Amino acid sequence: MEEPPRPRPHTVTTTASSFAENFSTSSSSFAYDREFLRTAPGLLIVAEIILGLLVWTLIAGTEYFRVPAFGWVMFVAVFYWVLTVFFLIVYITMTYTRIPQVPWTTVGLCFNGSAFVLYLSAAIVDASSVAPERDGHNFNSWAASSFFAFLVTICYAGNTYFSFIAWRSRTIQ
Repeated sequence: MEEPPRPRPHTVTTTASSFAENFSTSSSSFAYDREFLRTAPGLLIVAEIILGLLVWTLIAGTEYFRVPAFGWVMFVAVFYWVLTVFFLIVYITMTYTRIPQVPWTTVGLCFNGSAFVLYLSAAIVDASSVAPERDGHNFNSWAASSFFAFLVTICYAGNTYFSFIAWRSRTIQ
């Protein structure tokens, strides 16, 4: 007599992965675009970072709080310096290709346009607030920061132009 077949036990197979394993596999797919730094917008961003750093460090090294107008210059310089560093990282790592939901050409145009306008106002305020005083250190630092603020303004104007060209070619398509 044959024995009836026994029911097979149900087996469930599970796998576990750690966060570190997932992170290491996903981070290896980061792209690095070295060629971006050789383009005109890339060079302008590097110039904006270097010159912007000079603007706010030259002011921060003085007693700028005695002249309230320098508060505006410091705000614009530090704010746009931080955001420009952020955008440099986004462009070098090609993060913009991984987040297609963001209209990067429009964001770049708005960022560079606002940076140009606000840096122009900050450079004018900086230049008009420089006055000779007994302490030559403050005068020299403020005068130098004014000069570099106008140079940064020119860089942002150039990047606004390139952003506009990119935005225009994107919207025509």
